[in-house]
Amino acid sequence: MDYNQSEVLDIFRRTGALLEGHFILRSGLHSGHFFQCARVCEQMDAVERLASLLTAKLQSLKFSTVLAPAMGGLVIGQEVARQTKSRYLFAEKQNDVLVMRRGFTLAAGERVLIVEDVVTRGGRVRECIDIVRAAGAVPVAVAMLVDRSANEARFDIPAISLLELSFPTYAPDALPPELAAIPAHKPGS
Repeated sequence: MDYNQSEVLDIFRRTGALLEGHFILRSGLHSGHFFQCARVCEQMDAVERLASLLTAKLQSLKFSTVLAPAMGGLVIGQEVARQTKSRYLFAEKQNDVLVMRRGFTLAAGERVLIVEDVVTRGGRVRECIDIVRAAGAVPVAVAMLVDRSANEARFDIPAISLLELSFPTYAPDALPPELAAIPAHKPGS
């Protein structure tokens, strides 16, 4: 693990954002670890530092807009947009599908960076990519704080993460005994 990844992991631990127990993830999978990025977002100095580390990895990309899926990507997306002096938009659920509301629009050819907090399967990122393309805009890349997909979440655009940790995940009917013995919690993203 390089110095930046160690620093990122330390920030998650220091802010209480890396939890251990038995968790039901948004994907429906179960895990003994959970990244509660909302805890990081309580500390604006931590958000600023994480965004700074992330934007340093984006230097070669050209984009004018940041799009983040609600809820998880809201704060880090806005901070990445602030630091890169980009326009900021977010997508939110409506009838269980991510959409842009509130009068947000994308122009044909507009170059968009998608920013997310934690990716396990990548469903919300794919929905954002579809939103961008449906508007005729160009999804440039995905930037995320944590990729916990173990290389399972693949996109047809570049994906950049600060931290890659692949804690095991399990289907509800395939829990190991030690995890099944602990009450499950669904902390929300």
